[in-house]
Amino acid sequence: MTKSGRMIFGFALLLCVALPLHAQSGCASSPENPTAILAVVGSAGAFFATARARIKARRSSK
Repeated sequence: MTKSGRMIFGFALLLCVALPLHAQSGCASSPENPTAILAVVGSAGAFFATARARIKARRSSK
């Protein structure tokens, strides 16, 4: 499969997964706070990247 074929497949898969999860009337009637959830997910991703870089640095210095 070519690179553009993979990108098209990935985009189509993302749309198929995201559309059913979207709130019926948008985020205004959603029971959870989407901004807070995105902040937690973003912070976890940043922590994971930093921790991974530190572990790699310790392993390469030995």
